[in-house]
This record gives sequence, C-alpha cells and structure tokens, in this order.
Amino acid sequence: MSTETGTAAGREASRIHNIGYRSYDGPRLGRAYARRSLFSQTLRGSFGLGRSAKSKVLPMLLFGVMALVAAILVAVSMAVPDASKLVVEYTSYAIYLQAVIGLFIAAQAPQAVSRDLRFKSVPLYFSRPIERADYVMAKFAATATALFILTGAPLLILYVGSLLAKFDFADQTKWFGQGLVSVALLSVLFAGLGLVMAALTPRRGFGVAAVIALLTITYGAVSTVQAIAWETGSEGAVQWLGLFSPVTLIDGVQTAFLGATSAFPSGEGPGAGVGVVYLIVVLALVAGSYAVLMRRYRRAGL
Repeated sequence: MSTETGTAAGREASRIHNIGYRSYDGPRLGRAYARRSLFSQTLRGSFGLGRSAKSKVLPMLLFGVMALVAAILVAVSMAVPDASKLVVEYTSYAIYLQAVIGLFIAAQAPQAVSRDLRFKSVPLYFSRPIERADYVMAKFAATATALFILTGAPLLILYVGSLLAKFDFADQTKWFGQGLVSVALLSVLFAGLGLVMAALTPRRGFGVAAVIALLTITYGAVSTVQAIAWETGSEGAVQWLGLFSPVTLIDGVQTAFLGATSAFPSGEGPGAGVGVVYLIVVLALVAGSYAVLMRRYRRAGL
C-alpha cells in the first residue's frame, strides 16, 4: 500500500467525538479561596480529620494527654487546702509537656509537606492560581494553628478550673493571657522549624527524626549543659546557653517579658536585656524558616 493510500485511510478512520465535556462559565474563586482551602485541609489533617481512622489515633491521643494532665492539675489544685492558685503556672505548662508537643509536630509536619514532595504534587498546586507564597503561608499558618490548639486548649481547661475553684479572677485572667501569648509564640516557632526540617526530605521517617532531634534532643542537651555550668560556678553562661534550643528560647522570652518562672537551673532566667536577644533570635528563626521554605518550594515547584 502506498503512502498516499495509507494517509487517506488514516483520515477516513479519524473521528472527532463529542463526549459531553462542557466549558466552565461559573465564577473563578481565585487565590484567596485556594489559600483558605489549603489552610483548612492542612489544619484538619493535623488532627487526622478527613483521613483514615489510623491517622487520627496519634494526634488525638496527644491532644488527650495534654487535656488530661491539665484536668488532673486542676483537680489537685482544688484538693490543696487553702490554695489560692493553680499548682502549675500557665506559662510553665508547655515547657513541662514539651516532649508531647515535639512528638505532635514531628508527626504532623511531614504529613503537611513531605507527602506533596514525595508524590510530586507541588507543581500541580502551582499550575493553578496559587503561588509559592500562598502555599507556604497556608501550610505555615495551619501548622501553627494546630499547635496553638494543642497547647492553648489545656490552658483553657486550667483557666476554667481555676474559676470554678474560685481563685482570684483578675490574677487568673492575667496569667491566662500571658500563657496564651507564650504558647502562640511557641506555636509559630515550632511550626516554622518543624516544617523546614520536614521539607528538606520527601521521606516521612527522616522528617520525623529530624524534627525530634531539633526540638526535643536539643532541649535535653542544653538543659544538661546548663546544669553542669551552674554546678561548676559558671552561672553567667546559663542564660546564654539557652539560645541553642527552641524550648529554652521560649522559656527565656516568657521569663524576661511575661513574668514566668524559668525552668533554668535555680529558676533564674534572663532579664529584660538578655531577653531582647532571646526575642530577636526567636523572630529571626521564624523569618528564616519562612525564607527557607520559600526557597525550597521555588525548586520543588519547577
């Protein structure tokens, strides 16, 4: 068969079929709607909502632990004769339970970003009316909000319990507000650092290990070195060593500016002068985390 005959036969066999697809003529919801949807999806996913029952177990268990410990502390405070305040400070609660918070962000930060990298779905996000900044801001804000819910809910339980115990309303409200400021700052810092560590690798296991090492292991190491410095008479080094762990950074800021009792050796945290350095480091880490995520997704979105 000649080439001309084959071409003619091909044209005869070719057909254009109308299978019913129609163009979309409705409203375009745009970037703002996409950001809100991505924020909502990530926030819900942090607690396993909209995912399998297995995915709900760990985040709900950790949330339950945070709430249960707060309820127990309220009960203990009520049982103490002539008590006038809670047995734990609002600003100290997250520091005491930092291991639970670290485990939560270690599990959920890779869930927020590693899956998109592993399955190479990031370019699909950017093919829509959404930009890198939208994606990073939505993920960052959702993860920080999830952490704030995890850490803020127990403080609310403590506050309500203190009012039921008829402790002084003005004092409890003031301390509750200070606690909320503290956990809000902690949530933003932990969210940024956790997402950066998780975004460096598409492998979930590596991301979990990296986040735990950064948040939990550094706290143990810094606390140990601080204790050694205190015991050997190097008291001045204790407050500067606190700059090398995210948990001790929050401890230093709230001690300097929120009237908290420090978890540093002997309970002596930084004063207002050194506290400014702590605050600058915290803000620099948050801004740096955002910048690193933006750079990471500039490559991932190609």
